[in-house]
Amino acid sequence: MQTEWASGNGRDESTGGFAGHGRREPKVVVGAAIIVAGRVLACARSSPPETAGRWEFPGGKVEPGETEAAALVRECAEELGVRVEVGDRIGRDVRMGHRSVLKVFAVRLVGEDQPQPLEHSELRWLRPEELDSVPWLPADVPIVAALRPILAAADPS
Repeated sequence: MQTEWASGNGRDESTGGFAGHGRREPKVVVGAAIIVAGRVLACARSSPPETAGRWEFPGGKVEPGETEAAALVRECAEELGVRVEVGDRIGRDVRMGHRSVLKVFAVRLVGEDQPQPLEHSELRWLRPEELDSVPWLPADVPIVAALRPILAAADPS
């Protein structure tokens, strides 16, 4: 699997070396690309202040002993109040600094629950042509590019 860098030069400034060389594996952060009728759910961060108002895919850190899919199910319940089923990976691993890597999966809503902004300031359903209408966090930008053809193929209009 190829890895894209969200920002930075990959150097571990604390050791002067490059991240991943002689160090433990990075922390995995999972994201959910919830796709319904050719639209994907985008979430505006409410905190911390340096990222508030920037947009992301919902998700979070994989806890020790937890699978990536289980983490996404838990995070979607906590952040959006919905039950989900996890599908295929979207895009490549995206390095976020030298300590973590983002992995995004296609996710399908289960049941009649509708996403609620429990931990975000706003939610929007975006069509392929609307993906550039919000300021994405750097780590999510490569995933947005990978989503364009998927959304276009799924758009019923």
